[in-house]
Amino acid sequence: MSGHIRSNIRKGLQVAVVQKQDQRSGKLTEGAVQAILTNSPNHPHGIKVRLESGVVGRVQKILS
Repeated sequence: MSGHIRSNIRKGLQVAVVQKQDQRSGKLTEGAVQAILTNSPNHPHGIKVRLESGVVGRVQKILS
């Protein structure tokens, strides 16, 4: 997700995330952002969020 900063990520935004256990496979889970968990706006490993489904992962794509 290079080039995106935390200010682009907001509650309700549809995103695709990769969960920690899926990092090697690259399996994505899609959903709406419930909360932003990353403190740094330009975190080198991506923005970590919690989706409304409860899934926690790093944003790979903004879908909406």
